[in-house]
Amino acid sequence: MTSLTMARSNPSFPIDFTPLQGTSNDCANCGQGARLDFGFEYAYQPIVDVARRTIYAHEALVRGPQGESAASVLAQVNEHNRYRFDQACRVKAIKGASALGMTEHLSINFLPNAIYKPELCIRTTLEAARVHGFPLERIIFEVTEGERVEDGPWFAEILREYQRCGFKTAIDDFGAGYAGLSLLADFQPDLIKLDMGLIRNLDADRARRTIVRHLARMCEEMNIQVIAEGVETVPEHDALREAGIHLMQGYLFARPSFQAVVPVASVVFAG
Repeated sequence: MTSLTMARSNPSFPIDFTPLQGTSNDCANCGQGARLDFGFEYAYQPIVDVARRTIYAHEALVRGPQGESAASVLAQVNEHNRYRFDQACRVKAIKGASALGMTEHLSINFLPNAIYKPELCIRTTLEAARVHGFPLERIIFEVTEGERVEDGPWFAEILREYQRCGFKTAIDDFGAGYAGLSLLADFQPDLIKLDMGLIRNLDADRARRTIVRHLARMCEEMNIQVIAEGVETVPEHDALREAGIHLMQGYLFARPSFQAVVPVASVVFAG
């Protein structure tokens, strides 16, 4: 019985991250982007701490080789190359952040339904961090809450393995997807990112302000940091500050920078 099979039958069983013998070429090379017949690059958008007026992290956002939209890249991802693409994204994001001299956290999106061999995919990420000298504790893995995950408890266990390895974890687009509070009950990430649908016109919408305020209080009790994404106006910023949220991301502060990181001196801080 493999470690993956044992982990599925017993959630308390730790995943084995030692090198696996007899790994197929497909899995062994996926971290290098093998067999992907399309290229991609990254733009980096800062996540700012408005209270400290610093940059907390940079989110790696997929772009085409010449800066084309993420949609143009993701349209080429299918069930046959999904896992290899996910692995190539991790390696490329870490390599790029290291080359750019990033000293803040690096936030990487990953595809939850691409993780069918966690003992391989995490090992590939650990190796990339080692090779490029990027500290594990500065890597955040964001999972999009809007992507349907068939086995919630098993998925929560995968996220716990990421934390055990030293990575930070985040649930992206929180409040917009399938799992919602059920996922949060199974797994407490280091961060959640409030969906921009909750943020838009927050200042003028009493219901949204109430929801955001209570989510912020709940996460504080659970020792989870909250990031508000998609912040575009000063009134939205002000309403978020009133709710006790100080980590924010959006066009109000800075747009993504293609193959470069935005310096703190270029961030527009409101207030």
